[in-house]
Amino acid sequence: DFQKQVKKLGLIQSMSRRGNCWDNAPQESFFGHFKDEVSIKSCQSLDELIKEITYYMKYYNHYRYQWKLKKMTPVQYRNHLLKIA
Repeated sequence: DFQKQVKKLGLIQSMSRRGNCWDNAPQESFFGHFKDEVSIKSCQSLDELIKEITYYMKYYNHYRYQWKLKKMTPVQYRNHLLKIA
């Protein structure tokens, strides 16, 4: 039923290749941090929720340093890789 609804809405379901748990690892990591670091339960409206998510995504991409990215933010790391190429 779920897959039928997804197709009906014109969406593409995110699924890993068979036996490969690493396809969605970056997204799972992001959402794990998101759930730990964002307080969305206090949001009283959709506008508040959108603002909270927008704020966190800016923080995550521009200010939150990550050990696995050579202690850079995702934007810094992307720019670093673009300079190398």
